[in-house]
Amino acid sequence: MDTNVFFREATLILCGDLVLEKALHSTLLYLRRYMPVDALFAEYFDPGLGAARTIARADLSGGVELDRITAVPEEVRVDGESGGGIDLGEVTIIDRPEANPFVMTMLRAQGYETTDVTVMALKLVEKGAMYGGVVALADRREAFTEAHGELLGLLGEPFKVAVVNALQHRDLKRLKERIADDNRFLNRELQRIAGNEIVGADFGLKQVMRLVRQVAPTESPVLLTGETGVGKDVVANAIHLASERRDGPFIAVNCGAIPESLLDSELFGHEKGAFTGALSRKRGRFERAHRGTIFLDEIGEMSPTAQVRLLRVLQNREIERIGGTERIEVDIRVIAATHQDLRAMVAAGTFREDLWFRLNVFPVEIPPLRDRPGDIPALTQYFLERKSKELKLRTPPTLADGALDALASYRWPGNVRELENLVERAMIIHRDEPLRFDNLDPGREASAPTPAEEGPVAKLDVVIERHIRRALEATGGQIHGPGGAGELLGVNPNTLRSRMRKLGISFSKGGG
Repeated sequence: MDTNVFFREATLILCGDLVLEKALHSTLLYLRRYMPVDALFAEYFDPGLGAARTIARADLSGGVELDRITAVPEEVRVDGESGGGIDLGEVTIIDRPEANPFVMTMLRAQGYETTDVTVMALKLVEKGAMYGGVVALADRREAFTEAHGELLGLLGEPFKVAVVNALQHRDLKRLKERIADDNRFLNRELQRIAGNEIVGADFGLKQVMRLVRQVAPTESPVLLTGETGVGKDVVANAIHLASERRDGPFIAVNCGAIPESLLDSELFGHEKGAFTGALSRKRGRFERAHRGTIFLDEIGEMSPTAQVRLLRVLQNREIERIGGTERIEVDIRVIAATHQDLRAMVAAGTFREDLWFRLNVFPVEIPPLRDRPGDIPALTQYFLERKSKELKLRTPPTLADGALDALASYRWPGNVRELENLVERAMIIHRDEPLRFDNLDPGREASAPTPAEEGPVAKLDVVIERHIRRALEATGGQIHGPGGAGELLGVNPNTLRSRMRKLGISFSKGGG
């Protein structure tokens, strides 16, 4: 026979499948043309366990993946040093397995009690941290000859490559399964925690959470609006965790924090060599969000070019990496957020109208903290507990008398984020004593800058806001009815309330 043809054909069969048990079965059927082999085993010795691992088996019925550990006593180990075993050469033929304790140990582990078999072992990996072999088995005595051994020996390198690749493939598969399991666990933990983290879900954010429950089960885009620091990211995460995509990724992108020159690369990825510094292929955020949710924070900061590409993603559900031509399908749900007035930006020509229509399917406005003072005590307690863990305090500190009153009367231009920072700062300053918030100015207005900050001429909204506040002071906060602020200013009370919301002027429910 032509050994070159044998080697080439056997190698193609053996290395043609990463699934080792399938490759062994195909190879077994090929080898039977040249030798009386009835089964093949792949195994290696694990020094750390002091045991042999059988990782695959093939016989005439097919191949089977295994992870069978066989304890091997030290006196019969095949390591060339223990004395009692055999030192596998390139190929070793064993006609009398009962005379070799190591071989009998392995045969019994595979369910062979009879000794009427012939074993032919091919060494694959040199002695070291890991070594092993492929074992051919014939169901009769003295079945293999030296010629058979020479043929099997030709396949030493292909068998070695096949086994090592298969082990790496299995490790990668298990790693992916482990990562997927970890992600599912983390998502469940986030879902459990998120229910407690949305402080105000039953009070100031009750209406917001009602909208969240309505839109979460759908695939519709959501546009979150509200001032900086109100917690748009928390609401976005709540929508994801309450959706059918909860087990998929949640990818957040702050469009305002990424330089415009890098935004396209971050969102859509790039191919190797697409630009200077692109040393390898990179998956973008949209690809990473496949079968999950992408949260585009500060969408109003997105460049016109990126707006066009985002519109195409929303329309076609596919992307192209920078420098690439391949169209990549993405299954994503988009949640966008902004503190800007996108409608005004559309009118000014700085934000695409068609993109705004695409994103504004289900708008959710998150009220500022000054409009939900009832949430301040719960938020404060939440931050006290969380910051205590971060600062490694045994127990959360207490609040001084009047501390909550000071927080409730403050205007909170920085909203929830400002409250969080204020609590942390107070915990650092007032260690081992009740917390006070000494530097708060209860009368400070978030949208009323000082004359020095205004410049030579005050902005119209500032003037209107001050005028409304003076009217409210004059009427004791009453808006409707005779003597109310609406009548005093000569406007419809509902129109006045709408303007007050826009300017961030709070009003009590009992204010007329």
